Amino acid sequence: MNSSPDATASSSWRIEPVGDRCLLVAFGDRVDADVNRTVLSFTAWMLEHPLPGVVDVVPAFTTVALHYRPEAYAGSASTAMPFEQLAAQVQAVLARGVPEVELGGRTVEIPCCYGGEYGPDLEEVAQRCNLSTDEVIRLHGESPLVIYTFYFAPGNPFAGGLDERLALPRRQTPRTQVPAGSVAIANGLSTIYQLAMPGGWNLIGRTPWNLFDLKQDPPVRLQLGDRLRFVPVTPAEFDRLYEARA
Repeated sequence: MNSSPDATASSSWRIEPVGDRCLLVAFGDRVDADVNRTVLSFTAWMLEHPLPGVVDVVPAFTTVALHYRPEAYAGSASTAMPFEQLAAQVQAVLARGVPEVELGGRTVEIPCCYGGEYGPDLEEVAQRCNLSTDEVIRLHGESPLVIYTFYFAPGNPFAGGLDERLALPRRQTPRTQVPAGSVAIANGLSTIYQLAMPGGWNLIGRTPWNLFDLKQDPPVRLQLGDRLRFVPVTPAEFDRLYEARA
């Protein structure tokens, strides 16, 4: 974390209760690099300067959830509810501003086998974007993708920065089963399905990598702020690089 002018002091935010053990801080309604940097900056600050009772800090695209123990405020002289006491502390932190976080700086090259059985939507994506399949593959690989959050399953990354020429919504009809490792795009983002599961994103390829392994330390292969570069591989290379999932 650097000491550059703070990112959150001049930003808007709202603080909301989520049940009686979670407080949600929302920094906007759009998913983009600026909002995500604010989310990561606030998350880093909360992890380095924990507030009383907070047991977990969970960043998402535009929000940060603070899970806390209400009993931590039982002995307080204040008559305010635990949420109100924690919210007041969060409000004070945000009003002062937190330093802008330095993103990880890692560039991770991820092997991806595009098209065919690995990416059954590649041709449709190309048609809808008025591109060739080779152009879709090139633009996807050259997009300045940065991991904004993890979602759906452990190690399942969502990265922003997809080239605008690949802008497509989710599929109208979701699939009941998407193969593990599928590389997909939708709504200006790219993701990798870590596990086989239902999904409605446009499948353009598949990676042989396993992104979550409890036998590894840390178990999550990628990190928030990592820059992703997808590198095309052949089916034979896919088989050679394949990593089984537990």
